[in-house]
Amino acid sequence: MKLVLQAGSARQLGAHYDGSGTNFAVFSQNATKIELCIFSEDGATELVRCDLPERTGAIWHGYFPGLKPGTCYGYRAYGPYEPAKGHRFNPNKLLLDPYAREMKGSVQYDPALFGYNHEDKTKDLSYSQLDSASVMPKSVVSDPALFKPLLLNQQLPRQSAQPTSPWDNPLIYEAHVKGVSRLHPDVPVEIRGTYEGLASDAMIAHFQALGITSIELLPVHAFVDESFLVGKGLTNYWGYNSIGFFALEPRYFGPEGIAGFRTMVTRLHEAGIEVLLDVVFNHSAEGDESGPTLSFRGLDNASYYRLADGQPRAYVNDTGCGNTLNVAHPYVLRMVMDSLRFWVECMGVAGFRFDLATTLGREDHGFDPNGGFFDALRQDPVLSGVKLIAEPWDIGPGGYRLGEFPPEFAEWNDHYRDGIRRFWRGDAHSAKALGAALLGTAERFDKDGRRVWSSVNFITSHDGFTLADCTTFNERHNLANQEEGRDGHGENLSDNCGVEGYSDDPVITATRQRRQRNMLATLFLSQGTPMLLAGDEIANSQQGNNNAYCQDSPIGWLDWE
Repeated sequence: MKLVLQAGSARQLGAHYDGSGTNFAVFSQNATKIELCIFSEDGATELVRCDLPERTGAIWHGYFPGLKPGTCYGYRAYGPYEPAKGHRFNPNKLLLDPYAREMKGSVQYDPALFGYNHEDKTKDLSYSQLDSASVMPKSVVSDPALFKPLLLNQQLPRQSAQPTSPWDNPLIYEAHVKGVSRLHPDVPVEIRGTYEGLASDAMIAHFQALGITSIELLPVHAFVDESFLVGKGLTNYWGYNSIGFFALEPRYFGPEGIAGFRTMVTRLHEAGIEVLLDVVFNHSAEGDESGPTLSFRGLDNASYYRLADGQPRAYVNDTGCGNTLNVAHPYVLRMVMDSLRFWVECMGVAGFRFDLATTLGREDHGFDPNGGFFDALRQDPVLSGVKLIAEPWDIGPGGYRLGEFPPEFAEWNDHYRDGIRRFWRGDAHSAKALGAALLGTAERFDKDGRRVWSSVNFITSHDGFTLADCTTFNERHNLANQEEGRDGHGENLSDNCGVEGYSDDPVITATRQRRQRNMLATLFLSQGTPMLLAGDEIANSQQGNNNAYCQDSPIGWLDWE
């Protein structure tokens, strides 16, 4: 079936329905042709394939009259397949739209997903002619009514983005959408583990009783389970493997689907609680040169990723996840900024925690607090008014940058975590670290007019032992991850109070409970911004697993009993 598209517009990236048809626009600086592929309603059958007819600069675009929301689509990009020069175009691979707000289906691991031939000894230098459409999720043209700017607190959209609680008196609750409510007995069964479940009456009552002002959610951007986890029957439970920065992860959908997220945000706002998102703009789910071709790699590998200097076949791996997004590129930076504004203006989010944030601030000459990413954020009329939190490290050169982010940022403070754990474990000479922690690690943060809230104080987070496990285990117990216990941190600064693992001894039990209360009291009495890991208030345990990233199971869910 052939169709001639109209020219359309390059102004707005993505697929946008205007009431009469849909405009498609996608970035690729190095492609020679981009094809739009339209699929059947279930995403199984390709119905139409046609060229995007116009190119304005690096934006390819076209207008499809009469095409309505709900339509499944994808792209195929033509250009050189020259990995040694950084180009990996292969039109046999169906590609997700980086700006898609909805996706249908999931990645099904198959040799067709890869741009190269698995059987060829040259690996990624070879060229695969297998079509990947049947094993790829499809982008979906969204109904614009789903994403109208939220009018939270009866204010204008831009004003509604302002934090509902000031930095001067916050209490952040770090939580996983599914894990918080999946086992809660008072949450209706049909919404447990969903966006709606997180904002159910029972959960809101619990949050209000704790005095929570902000819920920081682990990633909710659409993500992919790594192939090695799928082979073990596991999943990427935490979600730090994003493939779509505008689309919600559908595995947390409840009865309302996408609308359930907005319902969650609205209900939490009405309860005086704002929503912060943990966002992963440092890498994508495509991995290194041996990874699948899902979106960015196929659209323009040399633009979207940082490639090794002098060896563009290989990827810079400052993240430890195989690749590093090239946020210094203007169109990649635009994608990040467009995504952030979308979540604020259209989804009601009040701020962000940036995973491995040093990566985002790294220019060619190294980390720069006045680099392009930070400049873009600070001048933006929407994003300059929301909460910004950095994880101030990555594994790249000069990657540890605690206390070095711009004054608009708060930062996760691992010095605080380690100092408190050492003191309450009883380490020698640990009182000095305790004193510094009580003062919000002023030696690192008291400069450049930074406020006391700049230090995000935490004793535990999603990564590592829970508070209860800090007082129950000296060693990690990660066998359920099927890596023979080698994964996760080897040094946890924990203390089992005399017995490794659970104990019925009343003396040991009382000691552990007192230790947990002491550590929480220290957290709440310290200067800075306290962050509580979901479940620590009820002594939730992960059975000694300090790396539960792949445990979408009772290990990773809160045990409300």
